[in-house]
Amino acid sequence: PADFICPITTEVMSDPVMATDGHSYERKQIERWLTTKSTSPMTGEALEHSILTPNHALRGRIREWQE
Repeated sequence: PADFICPITTEVMSDPVMATDGHSYERKQIERWLTTKSTSPMTGEALEHSILTPNHALRGRIREWQE
């Protein structure tokens, strides 16, 4: 499913987190992105802050799908 894919890596996420743009990303990739940028990889707009929230529901759906 498309929502299991990280927009940065285009691979299935294993540790999805949500940024303030409402999109989910692979944790390591969005953390790397935020070391040099303060914008959304999806929209290009400025992010309100760089706090990332674990997306437990999405992680669970991905794990179920992988099984």
